[in-house]
Amino acid sequence: AANELYIYFCSNVTIPLQIFKTGMRLLTGNAFYVYYTYFSILQMSIKSYLKNLLYQPRQLLSELQQLDQHQFQTAMKYLFNSKKEHLVKIIFQSPGVNRTLFLVTLHKCFLVLSALDCVDILSQVLCVSAVNYLQPDVIGSLPNLLLEDAFRNLSSLFKDLYDRTSASTQRALYGWMNIYLYKTEFNESTSWVSAESLWILGRYMVHLPLEEILKISLNEIRLFISYDNATKQLDTVYDITPELAQALLERINLSGFDMRNTSTIYRLGLLVCFYDDLEQMDAAVARALLHQMIKCNQLRGFQAEVHELKSQLLNIAVQNQTLNDTLGSLSDAVVGLTSSQLESLSPEAVHNAVATLNQVSGWAKSQVMILSSKYLSYEKVLSFYNVSQMGALVTGIGTQSLHSMNPRELAQIIRGTTSQYLSDLSPAQQQGILRKIAASGDFSSSVKDIQGAFFKEVSLSGLWNLTGYNSSMLKQKELRSSQVKIAIASFYPNTGQLVKGVTCQVIESMDTNIFLNNFKLFEMNLYLLSPYQVNCLAWKFWEVSNATIPPFLLLHFSNNLFSPKKTDDSNKSFLHGRMSLKAMATALHRFKLCQQLNHEQKTEIKYKLLQLYGSSNNWTAETILDVGPFIALLSKEELNVLTVKVYCLGTRAPSSSEIIKLGEANVFWSVQELKCMDPGTFDKNVELLGAVSGFNSSQLTALKEKAKQVWGLLPDWRSYQIISLGRIALALTEQEITELDLHSIDTVAVLSQQTEWTLTQARAILQGFLDDSGQTISTLKSFDLVGLGAVLCALNSTEITSIRTTEFSAAIARIGLLFCTTPVLRHFKEMTESVFGAATSWNGSILQEIGTIAGGLNEDELKAFDKSLMPYFQPSAVRHIPPEIFQALSPEQIANLGPENAAMVTGSQRERLDASQLQSLGLALDGARTSSTGTQSTAGSLQEGQTPAQMV
Repeated sequence: AANELYIYFCSNVTIPLQIFKTGMRLLTGNAFYVYYTYFSILQMSIKSYLKNLLYQPRQLLSELQQLDQHQFQTAMKYLFNSKKEHLVKIIFQSPGVNRTLFLVTLHKCFLVLSALDCVDILSQVLCVSAVNYLQPDVIGSLPNLLLEDAFRNLSSLFKDLYDRTSASTQRALYGWMNIYLYKTEFNESTSWVSAESLWILGRYMVHLPLEEILKISLNEIRLFISYDNATKQLDTVYDITPELAQALLERINLSGFDMRNTSTIYRLGLLVCFYDDLEQMDAAVARALLHQMIKCNQLRGFQAEVHELKSQLLNIAVQNQTLNDTLGSLSDAVVGLTSSQLESLSPEAVHNAVATLNQVSGWAKSQVMILSSKYLSYEKVLSFYNVSQMGALVTGIGTQSLHSMNPRELAQIIRGTTSQYLSDLSPAQQQGILRKIAASGDFSSSVKDIQGAFFKEVSLSGLWNLTGYNSSMLKQKELRSSQVKIAIASFYPNTGQLVKGVTCQVIESMDTNIFLNNFKLFEMNLYLLSPYQVNCLAWKFWEVSNATIPPFLLLHFSNNLFSPKKTDDSNKSFLHGRMSLKAMATALHRFKLCQQLNHEQKTEIKYKLLQLYGSSNNWTAETILDVGPFIALLSKEELNVLTVKVYCLGTRAPSSSEIIKLGEANVFWSVQELKCMDPGTFDKNVELLGAVSGFNSSQLTALKEKAKQVWGLLPDWRSYQIISLGRIALALTEQEITELDLHSIDTVAVLSQQTEWTLTQARAILQGFLDDSGQTISTLKSFDLVGLGAVLCALNSTEITSIRTTEFSAAIARIGLLFCTTPVLRHFKEMTESVFGAATSWNGSILQEIGTIAGGLNEDELKAFDKSLMPYFQPSAVRHIPPEIFQALSPEQIANLGPENAAMVTGSQRERLDASQLQSLGLALDGARTSSTGTQSTAGSLQEGQTPAQMV
């Protein structure tokens, strides 16, 4: 590679002339030892030139365009065959260089090299670069005349990149492939589509016109389906439409295949999702189709149609048999069984079918509760073995049941294969397990085996008591920030998520070499860092590194580092349409990652969308896919046009397929239409309706009344029915809540997930749980507190003080997520002091752990915190500090809040601040550096050989 680079640069790159001439004289003078000196100088010159070139895309483009055939081939060979991975990484981290290589390869390669070589180079460029450069207009530059091998290789590449391209690009690539595959000798009545072309098109066959599919030769379709890997092809057509799928099924049927033969059904791939010949179907065929339809959840849409087909096949599959007899043979269609159907199952049937049921995904919480109850009622005893057989159904085991298990059996579950499902348990269930293990005295050894998100439920006080900390213990675990702070004090943060516990003081005090050597660790785990930490990281990189600042760090510098004029100009060029449509298409889609765009930004994005795609009245299905979440920016009238275009409502009373299809758009059903819903439709889709966030109180009341009509009197409602209500439960009155059976903390835990309860409703839920479970506030366990969730905000001061300290301590992180009133937060703060000591002694870990409880601090306590602790307040806590208390913060404290916390300051809090405090708030918002620049030279600086853990 070095020799090739030498040849390439000697023949093309302008190396400083004096170096070259001196070297030539030395070489001709037989000064052999000088050759190596000269060659080293030459290599350094080349390296320096290349390094500079990588940051000058325009110059790189110019240089590459001037290369002759041999030079271009040598350069590409060096780039892609080089073992210098860092070089390739630098090149493809630069968007400008990235795009330059793609375009010059596309425009130059096919002119100077063989097609196969170019396809190979283009493949490597596309595989390591951003595929969004592959826009429809660029695809028009692809050569239309290629040798067969080159075309096949390039088509194969485009099939591999299918999921990374936009819908419009997919359509354009199909058009390019179509030009090559189209054969003029076919007449109008015969399709150009052959078995071979279907194989080459692969996933792109979904873009074939309907009329073209209906003309495909029966011999060709028979040949295609006969291919051994036809199933592999058809298994990947995730975005096929029902019309195209049914047209293909029709041609396959006419070609002579027996569509009810099991072998044929297995060859159909995702086409089975649109199977439409159900007349006089045998139950065995229906079960074979259901087995194949497991893969239908991979479709990009049309789940309502799939759901309806599964429902019809399910009815056929159980003909002349009981549900108990066929349960294990229904595949994942069992998810479509209603709660009443599941209730009718015998415990023995569930036990016999558990090997199938435990592998099915998509269960609703209410369904899992029923099946778990049936299974355990057959087994009688809740043991490690029984739980290990349940798989995904383990989430339906009651919290109290888990807490009643033998601690040794629980420890086995944590270490066994069932552990993969423990992260899916509710916080109350997880807390029930942790509490039982903690009481057994074997907490340390068991907790170390907890994996994933479950570990986040370990309390701070529990973590303090752990022994035997080491880095391997934290592998495959998710940690809260407060947990990381404890862990990082034990060993150097060289394992993944521990970077989120590295404080700004530690970052600033790092020795230059240590910082640069560990920068990659920060970069790889950037998503774990808070905006405040990233801001500190950016300033440190600016200060100690000579390398170009990565784009992801530039975002976190204060505005005053950049020219106001340039910033204004760039904003104007975007806002006033001076950006090219090509650039706009790429830039707009980056906004999909933004979670909180303001009104002005949303308005501007909508304007750009209409400018780019035209009136929404003319949008195609591909346009709607490309627009994605931005479709929500359209007005109700514009959405109605699209709704009529994409979905035909048909009837005024909601049907199951319409409810599934509409999702959040179910809000457009009128109260009268909801009242007219068929009882069976409601029972089948109650959880989907309960998940709609936009229903108003009148709609929720209509749905609640429908539930009473379907399920009967409130005292007769089962726990799984109450759980399935979702937001519909918000329509329950205080009197109606008292009639419900709320003895189970699992039922209450689901109700408490709703955040719109009134105080009287929350109080009714709390009292209902206490009465039905026979408990008092003083007997509540930690998992009860976690399960009560937002309902705890209805506690009075006397009740809060009666909570046992040990139970409160275990649940404190969850309580810190609640948005209670200030008086309640103040009482929670007093309870927190009984766990962690006086508020003025709290450190960063505690502030992160207690969350909104910090909103209950008084003026003196808040003022006493050192400015270095301000970033450790949770953003939600900042919002909950009363304005009259918040104004007690000093300008220095406010300046150290960090961007994320500063952004959470409310208008009423801001109104109480004076000029100096507002200036400090501006600095915090802007991410300006507030610490001194001389941090590195302080006595507490981190020196080589010292770990950050020693600084915490």
